[in-house]
Amino acid sequence: MTETERASYLAIEIGGTKLQLGIGADTGRLDGLWRATVNPARGADGIREQIVAGLAELLAQVGLKAEQLRGVGIGFGGPVDDATRSVIKSHQIAGWDQFPLADWISELVGLPAVLGNDADVAGLGEAIHGAGKGVSPMFYITLGSGIGGGLILNGEIYRGIGRGAAEIGHLQAGRGAQGEPIPLEQKASGWAIGRQPHSRLPAEHTAKDIAELAAAGDSEALAILDEAWDHLATGICHVIALLCPRRIVIGGGVSLMGEKLLFTPLRRMVAERVFRPFAGLTEIVPAQLGEEVVLHGAIALARKHLDEAATGRGGR
Repeated sequence: MTETERASYLAIEIGGTKLQLGIGADTGRLDGLWRATVNPARGADGIREQIVAGLAELLAQVGLKAEQLRGVGIGFGGPVDDATRSVIKSHQIAGWDQFPLADWISELVGLPAVLGNDADVAGLGEAIHGAGKGVSPMFYITLGSGIGGGLILNGEIYRGIGRGAAEIGHLQAGRGAQGEPIPLEQKASGWAIGRQPHSRLPAEHTAKDIAELAAAGDSEALAILDEAWDHLATGICHVIALLCPRRIVIGGGVSLMGEKLLFTPLRRMVAERVFRPFAGLTEIVPAQLGEEVVLHGAIALARKHLDEAATGRGGR
């Protein structure tokens, strides 16, 4: 085993509600994990303070110094710009707009850092260590409070011209009362499901509440999920018509509704309306890496970036 193969990397996931730091060697397991809840009221400054504190705790946990690591991979919950290595915007947390996140992390730890969108990075993790291993093209969908996507081709994230791609959650899924376009994530995300009224639930409830009633056979809750999956199936059919991936991997909190409530009806809806020459070519499966998927992908992204730099093949 070479020094590169033995090297450990720092992974950082920055979301709207969750912050995670991990250390690992791109083997599909983590040697150390630090996790915290984000306080949106403290903004980006608060998250950066948490990262500084969490890094010290994580390094102590695994018995390493920062200089013993090879590099850093970051998965950020929002669009990022490859050319400037900066956040474009966060839709949940104030203070991130145009922030040079990769450079800030690199200065903090004294290591090279690479930045990616969290759905892209999660897709890379699943492609290398999870449900998409050995499969290309693979399309990843994170189905959580919002909806994100990532296209992985032969183990590489497809990024369009460098500001993102595969944003399935922003496909148009209808129009509002004033004719404004409504994106898919406003129809089929956890937030969208949770805002649907239900006669047996209080005004403030969640997608998990709807899922629990649906699992018990509640017809009203089942109808809410059926409508959400109808929109999601249409979005997936667009993906198949454009890309025809070998496998679509679905992760995120809403995907935990499982086979009976989500995957079985979704596969049926897709099969009924998919572009007929492509019927049966794309598997739809649950993700395997769980809550740490972005960390595994961030480690893989850092390793690939540094390997490319070392061999003169460039990289992000």
